[in-house]
Amino acid sequence: MNQPYKLAWIARNTLLLLFGLVLVGCAAITVTPYERPAPEYAVPAAPQGVLSEIEAAIYSEHGPDVSGFELLDSNEDGLLWRLALMDSATQSIDIQYYLWYGDTAGRLLAKRLLDAADRGVKVRILVDDLNTVISDASTVALGDRVAALIEEHPGIELRLFNPWTSRDLGGRLGESLSRFERVNQRMHNKSLIVDNRAAIIGGRNIGDEYMGLHAEFNFHDLDVLGIGPVARQASEVFDEYWNSEWVMPVSALKLAVTDAEQDAAYLQLLHRLEAAGSLANFTLEPKAWSAEFANLQERLHPGTSEVDSDYPEGDIIEHVMLQRQHEMMLSAQEELLIVNAYIIPAERGISLLHELGSRGVDMNILTNSLASHDVPAVNSHYKKWRKPLLETGAKLYEMRHDAAIQPLVSDTPPTQAGFMGLHSKGMVVDREHVYIGSMNYDPRSALLNTEMGVFIKSRGLGEALAELIERDMRPANSWQVKLEGDGSLRWVHDQKTVTRQPARSWWQRVQDVLFMAFPKEYY
Repeated sequence: MNQPYKLAWIARNTLLLLFGLVLVGCAAITVTPYERPAPEYAVPAAPQGVLSEIEAAIYSEHGPDVSGFELLDSNEDGLLWRLALMDSATQSIDIQYYLWYGDTAGRLLAKRLLDAADRGVKVRILVDDLNTVISDASTVALGDRVAALIEEHPGIELRLFNPWTSRDLGGRLGESLSRFERVNQRMHNKSLIVDNRAAIIGGRNIGDEYMGLHAEFNFHDLDVLGIGPVARQASEVFDEYWNSEWVMPVSALKLAVTDAEQDAAYLQLLHRLEAAGSLANFTLEPKAWSAEFANLQERLHPGTSEVDSDYPEGDIIEHVMLQRQHEMMLSAQEELLIVNAYIIPAERGISLLHELGSRGVDMNILTNSLASHDVPAVNSHYKKWRKPLLETGAKLYEMRHDAAIQPLVSDTPPTQAGFMGLHSKGMVVDREHVYIGSMNYDPRSALLNTEMGVFIKSRGLGEALAELIERDMRPANSWQVKLEGDGSLRWVHDQKTVTRQPARSWWQRVQDVLFMAFPKEYY
């Protein structure tokens, strides 16, 4: 979820990192000047292991430039394949995320990183520093020492993007005011790269609601798993960030930890995982995934790819992702399918769609309804664009919070959440060109966040993603928004038609009005 406005110091249990704790100083701590480490780059692709074997088979059949791709449509698959890649790593794991919650999903994946490091795998972790703040009084005793605990493992290195100078909560509040423009630029990238052979790229952060384990609500999200050259392309993006001036190694905090602290943290991690009923269908220990990889190899769609990102250049961010998406959209000859959780298109986006409409391109767009939003603030600035979007000739659909597909894509058994919301960011042009990534179609993603994604040319993958988007647009899963001749809007699905935007509660409607007062760039 793109949620800088949902400030981490009031977020629920945002424990960010590996031991179910958070990074925050228990006293006023300021980062002092430090010597930047020498540039470091991804290791060469692993010469052995299941990922190497699958890539060799793809190479043999399709040549050196082709990767194999699998859509990760369900949250269960999103979690399963992250575990499978981590457990199968033979030499390296590079992982880059905006949010890493210290909840059940976060702890399980953290344990697998520790397990991998214990068997000699080199692990590099890069996370955004926005959320490394206090959320639970019981964590104050360790605070930033959690970072030192991670750094103490010989196989793990942790770095923070756009780090706070002040490590205590009060200092960060002041820094938010005095350095607002800098603090407001966040790393929204999401990727997992294993052995420089496989990568998962898409919209999911690390947390229960992204993996289908949240009891209240879960997102419907989208990633793509790629094996082949796409992994090296993703590594180039990772290395750009890892070595940038925007990133601080946690070693700069200069905190020492004891063996007793390390042991206690790991025991606490195990205890919490063992008590988690939502993990009934997952093992806590690493496992062999032979059957899953054998079946995967048969399903992979061959295609060529290009992983791209906004780039940190010195003390600025070079934003290129919006232009890349627009170029892809304008290439459409017959059809454009878009699924994006947060859409605030601005006049530039509307003009682009008008151009496509004038050429006879069939345009279908799926986004959140107010009812499926977990944060109505985005809807406050999206809603005025409904009519302009429809006037371009595009068909507009909004996700239902009670969609029939919730058990299939959103909830991971045995979890059954109260409702679902949309978090996917994907696009298909002419059923052959695919985009999947982190970027929402809004001002924050275009101008402030760093974003990344993969552009893939694959007829098989294009057909597969088009089928999923069309499934999500069906009346049992979405409202179709229609523009009447008198300028009014109707929302239609398989059971009823309404003339006011659907909402789950009156409080959502109140928030929808209140957040109109805030700048749209926050969202």
